[in-house]
Amino acid sequence: MPVFTLGIEEEFQTIDPSTGELRSHMSKIVDGGQIVLQERVKAEMHQAVVEVGTNICNNIQDARQEVTYLRKMIIELAEKQNLKIAAAGTHPFSDWQDQLITPNERYDRLIDEMRDVARSNLIFGLHVHVGIENRNDGIQIMNAVRYFLPHIYALSTNSPFWRGRNTGFKSYRSKVFDKFPRTGIPDFFSSAAEYDEYINLLVKTNCIDNGKKIWWDIRLHPFFNTIEFRICDVPMRIDETICLAAIMQALVAKIYKLHQQNLNFRPYRRILINENKWRAARYGIEGKLIDFGKQEEVPTHHLIHELLSFIDDVVDDLGSRSECEYVLKILEMGTGADRQLAAFQQHNDLKRVVDYIVEETSFGVN
Repeated sequence: MPVFTLGIEEEFQTIDPSTGELRSHMSKIVDGGQIVLQERVKAEMHQAVVEVGTNICNNIQDARQEVTYLRKMIIELAEKQNLKIAAAGTHPFSDWQDQLITPNERYDRLIDEMRDVARSNLIFGLHVHVGIENRNDGIQIMNAVRYFLPHIYALSTNSPFWRGRNTGFKSYRSKVFDKFPRTGIPDFFSSAAEYDEYINLLVKTNCIDNGKKIWWDIRLHPFFNTIEFRICDVPMRIDETICLAAIMQALVAKIYKLHQQNLNFRPYRRILINENKWRAARYGIEGKLIDFGKQEEVPTHHLIHELLSFIDDVVDDLGSRSECEYVLKILEMGTGADRQLAAFQQHNDLKRVVDYIVEETSFGVN
């Protein structure tokens, strides 16, 4: 079986510790961090966002070491600037209109094209790259894995608040991002050639200048031999990030294994998968998803257990059984959204919710 390498990117909020507001001082963290972290720390369009990304990791244990080290370093760099770091898909109450944009020609062009859709895109995600041997395998795996995206997304939900309001969603981040073009669940592609033809057509007609402006929930990366999962809110805890990455890696390995045995996983239409994505955004793990094979609603908890059973025969080869089984802990304690809502119910104070997110972000760092 191939190695199925991992690369993990997390987007964090920079927080004023006294007010709990977002602070647009990311550049100070990035400038200091690049001495130590080099290319693993990057600026984003909003100055209140800082992104860190691991090196290529051969297994989930390497990934945990990298993610833990990067969180530790970024928290320490922030503290030197009297800032805190928070991991949540949206900030509970800061307004995007108050945030500064990072001076950069690429961001200037994006804002010129998309205006307030780009300016208001103040959201924080988790992106996981899983290495593949070739793009044709990658397309077939991507087609199949799409079905499981709402399951994974439900486990990551961590953005119930937006601009001071309880939105009623467990993940409002996706609702913000839906305003962008070329987002959401991708279509079925019969081959890598068909996928590339689509991208080339968009480039030719000046819709995009390169494939990185395909912002789907999962994509074949335009420059690397990876499948990139982009659907998740950034989770609060390292353990949650590692669990989600392990499940993504295991799904890729499982679908690959089926293909090697001339078996297949039934592909489902995007419009059906979207029904489950909407439910995952609204209810997280507390609702029901549709089992399209049975053509009935099933509690999300049950489908998560089925997902664990589906990947069971590959996790030992990957060395990720305990990381994948952490999902049972998520089902028990609730997702980040569930815990944010519980903190708000307890204190009725969104500043206390931010304090809780900051505390959880450093959980397991030392």
